[in-house]
Amino acid sequence: MPHTNSPATSERENFIVKITCPATTGIVAAVTSFLAERKCYISEMSQFDDEESSRFFMRAVFHFTTETNDEAALRREFAPVAQRFQMQWDLYSSRRPMRVVIMVSKYDHCFADLLYRFHKGELEMEIAAVVSNHLDLRPMAEREGIRFIYLPVTKENKAAQEKELLKIIEETGAGLVVLARYMQILSNDLCRTLSGRAINIHHSFLPGFKGAKPYHQAYDRGVKLIGATAHYVTPDLDEGPIIEQEVQRVDHTYSPDDLVVVGRNTETVALSRAVRDYLQHRVFLNGSRTVVFK
Repeated sequence: MPHTNSPATSERENFIVKITCPATTGIVAAVTSFLAERKCYISEMSQFDDEESSRFFMRAVFHFTTETNDEAALRREFAPVAQRFQMQWDLYSSRRPMRVVIMVSKYDHCFADLLYRFHKGELEMEIAAVVSNHLDLRPMAEREGIRFIYLPVTKENKAAQEKELLKIIEETGAGLVVLARYMQILSNDLCRTLSGRAINIHHSFLPGFKGAKPYHQAYDRGVKLIGATAHYVTPDLDEGPIIEQEVQRVDHTYSPDDLVVVGRNTETVALSRAVRDYLQHRVFLNGSRTVVFK
């Protein structure tokens, strides 16, 4: 069974509608009027009009004020509104936490932080499985009662193992794949398949110091700030749309090893925030960038 952390069924069911469409007049009025006419109370709403891309982004949280939560009718009746504005949209219920597959290798700090925040109720999700190309973190996953799947990767079996990974993602119904310091480059085909639903943490304040040993690169340049970047996985290594970043001030007394130690904290913070925002449907893709409603 997936490891679950979701709101109690006795709590009020909230819905989140997530919309993106060409920017034009009347979108907000159409959405709010539609919900009001169906006895829905909007408790939170964010919107952004990107003049550069001429795209409109909107996220609204609402609940029914009547005893009947007719989600199916709401979806059906909203379809003409969505068609009129050429919307890409979806509706999510607070009682259906997202299923997540976490990928790890040998480093445990990001995985451990996600587990901690999960247990504290900060991340409402179902951990469907942990997938790894090493066995180091198997005890950590199994202590939590989480299914651990070992998929060692070599040059010869990489394609076959990625097919197995996709099968796992499909079987579990995972809506998000988190690369929690998974130290294996995904193929271009897999990156495209997982586009918009796979988040990676890079131990650098992108776009600077990419690739191997970014902290050593930072040391060689005498940086005064180091950081970490959580971004979408794309075929372009470490260049996917950025979701969240975290920085830490340092100075000339820090050795490369010191930077690594300090950097672990920035990695865990950036990744957990990105995962939280994704789980709460706050992240929108906007070309090579993102819109993240806080």
